[in-house]
Amino acid sequence: MSGATGAGGATGGLAGGPGGTAQQSYGGQTPPPPPSAPPAGGFSQPTTYAKGQPTPPRGTRVPGAPGTPGAPGQSGGQPRRPGPSGGGTGRTRKARLRVTKADPWSVMKVSFLLSLALGVIIIVAAAVLWMTLDGLGVFSSLSSTLKDVTGSGGDSSGAFDLMDYIGFGKVMLFTVLIALVDIVLMTALATLAAFIYNSAAGFTGGIELTLAEED
Repeated sequence: MSGATGAGGATGGLAGGPGGTAQQSYGGQTPPPPPSAPPAGGFSQPTTYAKGQPTPPRGTRVPGAPGTPGAPGQSGGQPRRPGPSGGGTGRTRKARLRVTKADPWSVMKVSFLLSLALGVIIIVAAAVLWMTLDGLGVFSSLSSTLKDVTGSGGDSSGAFDLMDYIGFGKVMLFTVLIALVDIVLMTALATLAAFIYNSAAGFTGGIELTLAEED
């Protein structure tokens, strides 16, 4: 009789449960079902599961819990990045780097382009300056003054003419020559400086730079 009763109790414990799902009973009591809502904080509680059921490891994120990616109330499904703890100012990260070598070919190309731009600026500035002075009448007044001073007896044929030396064509030709010399010299000097720096950096280790990045 006692064996039959024990078998009936075990059968009733296994047959019980919603939808015909088998559950284990211990001492005639049914363990409480797992909670349907995730706990506060977004972590599972393995101690509330019945014995024999697989439980996730402690610290596993529960889907749909606050603080998890894609949870309701999170903009874009991404967790918020905690702000800096001190007074609203971000933490600055610094890195110390050394310039141990300068490529002479790249230095030559960059210096050539910079010197070319500088030469164009010199030519344009000289043209604008000459036209401005000519529009103000500076050259004509200087020419007339020099003719009066150097002329003998009212004969201006042998007088000194300033425009023969500072005419627009001659000024621009002289400026172009200066710009070309500037381009050649700057390119050559910059390339030579790159070779000299590489030789010096081999002994001293190069120039040390400190770079800072703010979060």
